[in-house]
Amino acid sequence: MTNDRESRTPSDRPAIGPSGPGPRITLRSPAELADALPYMLGFHPTDSLVMVTVHGEGGRFGGRLRVGIPTAPAEWEDTARQVSDCLVRGSERRGAKPDGIVVFLCQDPADGESGQRVMTRLRPLAQRIRLACGALDVPVMEALCISDGRYWSYCCPDERCCPAEGSPLAATGTSVMAATATFAGLRVRGSLREIEGRLAPLRGGAAAEMEQALDRAAAALVPKILDGATRQEVGAETVTLARTLMRRMTLAPPVDGGPGADEWDDALLGHDEAAGVILGLQDREIRDVAAEWMEGEEAAPALRLWRALARRCVGAYTEHAAAPLTLAGWVSWSTGDEPTARIALGLALRADAEYRFAQLLHHACNEGIDPEGLRACLREERQRREPRRRRAAATTRPPGRGEARPRRESRRTAGSDQ
Repeated sequence: MTNDRESRTPSDRPAIGPSGPGPRITLRSPAELADALPYMLGFHPTDSLVMVTVHGEGGRFGGRLRVGIPTAPAEWEDTARQVSDCLVRGSERRGAKPDGIVVFLCQDPADGESGQRVMTRLRPLAQRIRLACGALDVPVMEALCISDGRYWSYCCPDERCCPAEGSPLAATGTSVMAATATFAGLRVRGSLREIEGRLAPLRGGAAAEMEQALDRAAAALVPKILDGATRQEVGAETVTLARTLMRRMTLAPPVDGGPGADEWDDALLGHDEAAGVILGLQDREIRDVAAEWMEGEEAAPALRLWRALARRCVGAYTEHAAAPLTLAGWVSWSTGDEPTARIALGLALRADAEYRFAQLLHHACNEGIDPEGLRACLREERQRREPRRRRAAATTRPPGRGEARPRRESRRTAGSDQ
């Protein structure tokens, strides 16, 4: 690899290695860096600018950042400045300014475009990032473009390792990095596009039917409130319905994962049922109750439900997706799937940039904060609420066979005493 000022032969390149416990692997070439990227993120990035900090003489990987590549070149300079500042300042807050940064630009060719053309088109963006990092006194150690199954280095002029036509990526699962990652239990969860697709709104006739169901649910909610229904009553109905749908999903697990599983889950939910829960989750207190289903046997059906509900937020109700997307991100993070959590929380902020719960979780997840602190708070709140819920249920439950019914005379007497 090269920095901004010097060229090195392949044997002279500094080694870069991942941080953290467990198996270590040394990456000495652009090829090995390109192969390692999906394992660093947990998915194959598409249409993405990825930046990774490097620390110390051993070149340990540190913080990383991924954003979409702006389609308008006029936005590239501001983007380069903002992401560079965000990554460097974030590393400083965690205790250490990075000694270098590795940059990846990942984008598939458009129709009629070659991977080499993508590399050339994105070169000005790579240069702006190098200048922005240099202004912060942090060199870009390597900048790679990955497109159409090949990679190019923007930093290395050596034709022996970085030819002008690019170099092919290693076949999936065949590299030393892949073997080490598999041994360490690291997973690549498909591509960014595939993960986002599992959370994208329905289309076609199903979307039109769902929007009509949301209209009906919204129209029915107003008379309820006007007739004196309390927030607690509406919330209780939402929670009860959501639990019913989770039980249904628990009793009907999909055969396998991926899009087929999503179609299976979609078929388990009626449009009107989904609409009722979506509207109920717009209330912060109801959403916080739902957030308690984040571990144990509740986590898997809850995640399936939140994904399915996010797909049902269509048409005029797309902003409503912020709640189920945030819950999907929270359950993913709580159960150890940080890559999917970041994607879901990013989509939640795309649906509603001001959604506070998504903002807080997204920041905490990116800062590497342990989710156990929030889990503990939610457990405590659940324990405090359960006695109140049981008392409320006892006061509204109809008398059973063994329970005495109050006599009419007694009620009259009590009324006359007031």
